[in-house]
Amino acid sequence: MNILVCVKRVPQTGGRIVLTADGQAIDTKFLGHTISPHEECGVEEAVQIVEKEGGSSAVLTLGPAEAEEQLRDAMAIGIDRAILLETTGGEWDPVSTAGAIAETVEAQEAAHGHFDLLFFGNEAADTGDYQIGVRVAVALGRPVINGIKDIWFTDDRHAVLARREAPGGGWETYELPLPVVLGVKEGLNLPRYPSVPGRLRAKKKEVERVALGSSPSGALGLGAGEDSAGLGGAVPGPTKLLLRLPQEERSAAEVIGRGAEAAPAVVDMLERIGVLAR
Repeated sequence: MNILVCVKRVPQTGGRIVLTADGQAIDTKFLGHTISPHEECGVEEAVQIVEKEGGSSAVLTLGPAEAEEQLRDAMAIGIDRAILLETTGGEWDPVSTAGAIAETVEAQEAAHGHFDLLFFGNEAADTGDYQIGVRVAVALGRPVINGIKDIWFTDDRHAVLARREAPGGGWETYELPLPVVLGVKEGLNLPRYPSVPGRLRAKKKEVERVALGSSPSGALGLGAGEDSAGLGGAVPGPTKLLLRLPQEERSAAEVIGRGAEAAPAVVDMLERIGVLAR
């Protein structure tokens, strides 16, 4: 079973997100970075499947040279090899990125044999894009399902069974012939932490680099001063960001008074929200 996991370098999900002065990008100067959480589950699933079924695994990302850190994290967990589509300037939108990823997949398959499974995160942790795996699947002419939280194989290993939560409750189960593209979600598994021996082994492994240069569209992106590591879809024409409206900050609490003098205000507030009635 040969598997490719496409990951995204994103700001630490627990960090405070600050926009640039123009409000059109995330200021990443003081943020750490990690693999998008859904894709962490994709990495773990690939490692588990290869451990059980045999085969090989690879991890791919598109982004600046610094994205090598996330690739080595994946190899420290057990991924066999890594590919960095290295950019040097400008922000890569999903459309531009998709063409590069699809071409790379085709080139990798010509050199190493076809991938039975392509894993993507269900959506990016930073931009919330849901189009990534779908666009790449269309470009490659392969079936795709998003929202996957359980995976197993038919007895002949010619198809995969994938399960996701259904709207309104319950589950939907799909049988798809290999090769297939799957968008996976958190909850698929519990990703392991890289061990010290794993990190030492990953440090010695070579990262295959494909130089892409600057963005062909110079459009949508995340980090101020760095390239987005998002994965996109192969549809003609660039995506252009027209307007981003930041959410207004709201106070977590309403101060209505202190001590006994606050009692009337508390009663008024409870009546206002329907907890008390006179």
